[in-house]
Amino acid sequence: MSDGGFPGFTMGGSSAPDMPPLGKPPAPPYVQPGDDHPVSDPIPLTARPDPVADPVAEPVADPVIGPTGRPMPFIPEPGPVTERGSARVISMCNQKGGVGKTTTTINLGAALAEYGRKVLLVDFDPQGSLSVGLGLNPHEIDLTIYNLLMERDVTIDDVIVPSGVPGMDLLPSNIDLSAAEVQLVHEVAREQTLQRVLAPALERYDVILIDCQPSLGLLTVNALTASDGVLVPLECEYFALRGVALLKTTIDKVRERLNPKLEIDGVLGTMFDGRTLHSREVMDRLVQAWGDKVFHTVIRRTVKFSDSTVAGEPITTYASTSGGAESYRQLAREVLERCGE
Repeated sequence: MSDGGFPGFTMGGSSAPDMPPLGKPPAPPYVQPGDDHPVSDPIPLTARPDPVADPVAEPVADPVIGPTGRPMPFIPEPGPVTERGSARVISMCNQKGGVGKTTTTINLGAALAEYGRKVLLVDFDPQGSLSVGLGLNPHEIDLTIYNLLMERDVTIDDVIVPSGVPGMDLLPSNIDLSAAEVQLVHEVAREQTLQRVLAPALERYDVILIDCQPSLGLLTVNALTASDGVLVPLECEYFALRGVALLKTTIDKVRERLNPKLEIDGVLGTMFDGRTLHSREVMDRLVQAWGDKVFHTVIRRTVKFSDSTVAGEPITTYASTSGGAESYRQLAREVLERCGE
């Protein structure tokens, strides 16, 4: 993002924590999964006794150490929603492409819907990958998020379509959205445009997930301005670490100048392969730099993600018992706990 993009946003300097470089220090102890725990499966959350339900139960002596090098906490399944308030809006944001933003948006949304949450997915990427991943043809969509942003007579109900997953809806996108970034430059309060059009949906949903494009341009700033939190998917690979400081700087500036409530909900390690020293070293550096902001849940590599995308449905329905599906259910529980539910 350059000084000529929009006022107030310069990219000089960074307030992000220093990212320790990959070096040669020994990696932390790590237990290689055996045949009974394939590398694509999630590390299970330790089933510690609930001290409220069973006050006399003895705690587990040796907690399971997850791939982040920290003990896995006990996170119970969330209870049902008793009443709908204002939805929590979460942006999936990382300016690097191919780190799992769209995959995480689809599958986290589906997992949240399984837990009884009403979810709206917002495809805010001109590539339309989120829409394609849910079985839509972007070229056959009459109304998209672009029309909602740029045409005053289009309402959010005109654009929302069912996703095929009970409890989860979609605001689709296609290449038309690429024109919005240019056209919004001339609008008053251009950074608040998405916030304005999403306002009617806040009382109807529990969670709104925005799939951002891989850049830090005006569309991404719109998403951050409309959001309560940011979830940062990060591939467990060295080059993916390099841009996180720039993203943190952008988030800090949006919080300071446009959206004081914005916070980082967490950093999610994706495409993790515990068999490689490189993945383990990257995860170690990530935890050093971001601490408890790193989710305990880690998304491992599995071909089921590609297969479910081709099928046009979430992995939670395509391969419901797979390790990838269980990982996103685990992530959904962790997200809800961090959001106070």
